[in-house]
Amino acid sequence: MKILLADDQELVRDTIAAFLRLEPGIEVDVAADFPVALAAARAAATAGAAHDLILLDYMMPGMNGLAGLAAMRAACPGVPVAILSGTAPRSVAEQALAEGAAGFLPKTMSTKTLIAALRFMAAGEVYAPMSMMTERDAPAASLAGSQLTPRETEVLRLLCRGLANKEIARELDLQEVTVKLHVKTLYRKIDARNRTHAAMIAKEAGLF
Repeated sequence: MKILLADDQELVRDTIAAFLRLEPGIEVDVAADFPVALAAARAAATAGAAHDLILLDYMMPGMNGLAGLAAMRAACPGVPVAILSGTAPRSVAEQALAEGAAGFLPKTMSTKTLIAALRFMAAGEVYAPMSMMTERDAPAASLAGSQLTPRETEVLRLLCRGLANKEIARELDLQEVTVKLHVKTLYRKIDARNRTHAAMIAKEAGLF
């Protein structure tokens, strides 16, 4: 897996790169700002050695918010592009995912979780931290031996009512891509094959 890591904080960039290079099968290129990252990504693609995943720091020079995300995705179609941040609020994370980011990675995440997230995104999936999935406005629940977050519980309740992702998003005032993330996480947690199976498991457990 070939990764391009762009971050203007030298210590953060070098530490993450050094850790990733210890993992078998991972190659890392680095850049200190967005223009350099964009040039490196284009050069790799032109040489027939495109990156498998690109990580962009949200606050680095030249990024211009999520405009950098759009520019990189346009320059490297088909390559997953994720956002790294230590300070961006949840609203920015949700907007990034809605605009096509492969994931949103807090710099506070553990190294083990980071590796898992990178492999997840390189495989074509979308990653968001569990903290994005937690809300205070709904009760949490336990199902099939797994603890659901309050938001997962609310999504499952609406799923049991037969609502589509778009309808759930409208009901909960969320982005549709965020609802899709919740549904995927639910399937994994309760070992459900599809929406009907998930609803059946919830109803058999007397959850709703």
